Amino acid sequence: MESPVVTTISRSEQEQIRQAKLAAMREAGVDPYPYRFARTHMAAELQARYADLAAGTETEDQVSVAGRVVSKRDSGKLTFIDVVDGSEAKIQLFCDLKGLGEEGHRRIAEWVDLGDFIGAEGIVRRTRRGELSIWPRSWTMLSKALRPLPEKWHGLTDVETRYRQRYLDLLANPEVKDTFVKRSRVVAEIRRFLDAAGFLEVETPVLQSIPGGATARPFHTHHNALDLHLHLRISLELYLKRLIVGGFERVYEIGRNFRNEGISTRHNPEFTMLELYQAYADYGDIMDLTERLLCHVAQTVCGSLQIKCGAKEDQVLDLTPPWPRRTMAEQVRSFLADRNLDWDRMSDAEAIAYLQAAGTAIPKEPTRGALLAAVFDTHDSELTGPVFITDFPVENSPLAKKHRSAAGYVERFELFVLGRELANAFSELNDPLDQRERFMAQLRARELGDEEAHPLDEDFLAALEQGMPPTGGLGIGIDRLVMLLADAPSIRDVILFPLLRPRL
Repeated sequence: MESPVVTTISRSEQEQIRQAKLAAMREAGVDPYPYRFARTHMAAELQARYADLAAGTETEDQVSVAGRVVSKRDSGKLTFIDVVDGSEAKIQLFCDLKGLGEEGHRRIAEWVDLGDFIGAEGIVRRTRRGELSIWPRSWTMLSKALRPLPEKWHGLTDVETRYRQRYLDLLANPEVKDTFVKRSRVVAEIRRFLDAAGFLEVETPVLQSIPGGATARPFHTHHNALDLHLHLRISLELYLKRLIVGGFERVYEIGRNFRNEGISTRHNPEFTMLELYQAYADYGDIMDLTERLLCHVAQTVCGSLQIKCGAKEDQVLDLTPPWPRRTMAEQVRSFLADRNLDWDRMSDAEAIAYLQAAGTAIPKEPTRGALLAAVFDTHDSELTGPVFITDFPVENSPLAKKHRSAAGYVERFELFVLGRELANAFSELNDPLDQRERFMAQLRARELGDEEAHPLDEDFLAALEQGMPPTGGLGIGIDRLVMLLADAPSIRDVILFPLLRPRL
């Protein structure tokens, strides 16, 4: 794509000029915003079909093309216009008096600006300089752009502008569009894999009376007709488990969650999750499923299990299975051993002092398990991975089944890749009495000021009392997965319209 001609006219002056051209078009009886255009070919298709057309020759093939004007060059009686369409390819319009007539050529030369959408009908030719072109016999203004593209639109780099005006970012930076095409393919491949594995895709409520399934602060809203206080969901979990109770054995949902939390390179208050539940499975089965699923997605979308990561060309993450599996206690011992400390000999008071020195929040109830999880959270960004961290303290996992052989722990894993938690999974708690006790412990935590502690959900408990088979569950952050596969440093780079602080 060629760079546009740089002009010294100010932006406001350019906008006035474009407004004047718009008025001239309407005065001439030309609609600058017509309803449709009959396009016959995409630019990429034409480039492929006529790749062997010799320079200086033309065909008798009549075609019509349409797209955005990205370059315009006038040279007396000739006007050259480059148009780019949704195929991401460019086609040149070779406009002259012979093809368009005097009036048609004058109008295209005077009225068309960079950023306009136009259509043209004519024959295919290749210029003597070798440029595949359309020699138009007619042209149509499809949308007059009243604002010019950024002066250096083919390299828009201001991060604030890129996120706030994503449409400019997509125009200016082709690799950004590639990222979101890749995101779409990731979601499609997840669906394809799970559908083939016998999972059923479902939809569950976004508006919920009790926001459950995670430890997070919800957003609140109100339903006027029912005079009902509601919350945007923080998780997909509890309603999907109700479907397991109801007889579906394999279900999944890809949906938006909302958490009233801080914003960072890893967190956006509105984000996309995959959650799935499989009856008669435990967290070991789900670990195997996770590995197969993510390897399938990486291989299909990226073409390899060796994924580029970081600025250097030789920085590569190898996703080849099997992935290591370590318990949280083993990993904490390793973290502290690297610092010449011994977790098994560290007292609770020493652990609290260590967390304070590291600037980590102290748990409201500093039990041994809670302190273990806090020390792990202090250093989890050091995990390159991919690695499964398994067997979490029971205090931190109110919805997971107690470990069958390790007292004080639950059967849970998290997958870490490049220091980011990518997946979270349990052997799901299906004992309604145990679940009630866990919820009551969470209520005590709320009374101590933990606003993210899980609320008591009597309807969910009633569902469990109907009986839920052994079940394995999994949650994967779609945004973080795309960050990994697209080598994006921030979650804002993989969300089309991230939440931003208002401009002052």
